[in-house]
Amino acid sequence: MRELLAEQTRRFDTLTDAQQDAWNVAADGFKSRASLGQSEPLTGLQLFAKVNCKLGLLGQQTVDVPPQAPQFPDLAPQNLLITNTAGVVAVKLTCPTDPGDSTVLRESPPQNSAVRACRNFRIIGVCPAPVAGAADITGLYTAEFGVVPVGKRLFVKASTMVDGFESLLRLFQARVPTA
Repeated sequence: MRELLAEQTRRFDTLTDAQQDAWNVAADGFKSRASLGQSEPLTGLQLFAKVNCKLGLLGQQTVDVPPQAPQFPDLAPQNLLITNTAGVVAVKLTCPTDPGDSTVLRESPPQNSAVRACRNFRIIGVCPAPVAGAADITGLYTAEFGVVPVGKRLFVKASTMVDGFESLLRLFQARVPTA
């Protein structure tokens, strides 16, 4: 992520004055994440980096012109379902509709079962296509954190990304059952 941020910051310097001005005008409508109850308008560079880093994370083409803020489609994942059949754990998101290729998933490391809130999330990828109404994310989880531990609580956040803008995150959590 730091490498992407540095790359986009350097790339902003290569834009023409007119392109930079367009990002500055577009940024006026966006504020930073609130910290200590305060939020400031973004600069053109900040909006440029925010949009293009998110596009880069998903392997999508970066942009030199600020996109319009999108209307987000309904989020496909609706619930986190964890099963343990004869010691084989499966982590799935129920998805009554296809999440497409723009549903971003974040996962936390496994937590103790008593934990009900978590702040430590990492992007693990995009939601795979569902089969029989469920998207299997076991492989995404194990690639990032290893074997799914029985008895621990897992937290997953899902959002939709359109043109480098991200919808509000939806949080799911469940405990890994014993066999």
